[in-house]
Amino acid sequence: MKFFSLFLALKYLRPKRSFVSVVTLISISGVILGVAILIIVQSVMAGFDQMWRDKILSFKPHIIVSSHYGAILDPYEVCDKIKEVEGVTGVCPAIQTRVLMQANGRTVAPVVLGLDSDMAADISLISSNMIFGSFDLSGNNFVAGESLVNSLYMNANEKALLYSAMNVVNTDEIYLPEEVELVGVFDMGMHDYDSGFVLTSLMVGRNLVGLEQGAYVIYVMTDDAFKFSQYRREIANKLGTGFAVKTWKQVDSMLFQALSHEKTMMFVLLVFIAIVAVFCVTNTLIVVTVQKTNEIGLLKALGFSTHKIMGAFVWLGMIQCIVGTALGIGCGFLVLHNLPNIVSLLTRFNVEVFPPEIYNLSEIPWVASYEDIMLVCGFVIIFCALSCLIPAWRAAKLNPVEALRHE
Repeated sequence: MKFFSLFLALKYLRPKRSFVSVVTLISISGVILGVAILIIVQSVMAGFDQMWRDKILSFKPHIIVSSHYGAILDPYEVCDKIKEVEGVTGVCPAIQTRVLMQANGRTVAPVVLGLDSDMAADISLISSNMIFGSFDLSGNNFVAGESLVNSLYMNANEKALLYSAMNVVNTDEIYLPEEVELVGVFDMGMHDYDSGFVLTSLMVGRNLVGLEQGAYVIYVMTDDAFKFSQYRREIANKLGTGFAVKTWKQVDSMLFQALSHEKTMMFVLLVFIAIVAVFCVTNTLIVVTVQKTNEIGLLKALGFSTHKIMGAFVWLGMIQCIVGTALGIGCGFLVLHNLPNIVSLLTRFNVEVFPPEIYNLSEIPWVASYEDIMLVCGFVIIFCALSCLIPAWRAAKLNPVEALRHE
């Protein structure tokens, strides 16, 4: 009989004894939970990775150009060269420095970005995330994040003082504080940006670092942030030696490496749940093997080959594993699509899953990756196939005479 092994496996899935049925359902449930948990965790981790990447790219430029010899004295000439690269959508000279900022008797230490007021909107999406005022960086105007403004209790058109760090670096010179006026507030949805950055004019930035002309870096925006290697190479070739060209992934490499390692570690740890679930299938096969000892002996006495009997138990385990994996994928997506409802339910019991003051998120991000799902399913099915070999081999090696003695 060509499909005898599969026929026998399906027969064992519908046993007359209810105990074996319960054990089979429990083993399938274990696989369902293991696969679902792996998919949920991998999807949420991928969602956070994409969320941080999107937020970084909405605030920071795709490429940063700096000089190996200090300040760029002719930034606009360099900008014109960079604009010649196909795919570049915006450039802007910039100065970045940390300062002490004082207003209403309070002091914070943000990073000041001095940008050309006419070019700043081309290298960031801050202008489209303004919640108050305007994105006007001319003169002594400045815009800041909502968290920073709230910490200083500032209102529109109020003034603040920026104290240069050069007073510490160059002790033989005195840098007077710059008085700037708040004209706009932005909300990027990321606490580090909303509380740690101040954007003002290039003129104010130069005064803070004692630079008479030029800029420290050139910010570059492209039409595709994920072609950073190509644009980095083309810009470097266009500018020649003397300039360092860094991409957004290089600048924030530690963050993305941490997310990648965390995702991998979570997968490795949660794989043990899937392994436990697979062992449930193995235990079920062992129970079936013991209970079907006399039947196995009869089949071998009738001349059925060892491979067919072994194949029946492999099929039995694989069917449980495949069914559990398929249902686990469905359960995983069911949970992912209902994450807001689950979080709301937990909040009623005073369980804060993602406190808004820490993550500043309206909902838990998640991204279902085809590669991650295939990795999970492939791992579970392969490991299940290997674990089925032990009880299948035991069943196939039974001596028909000894097995029939159980009758």
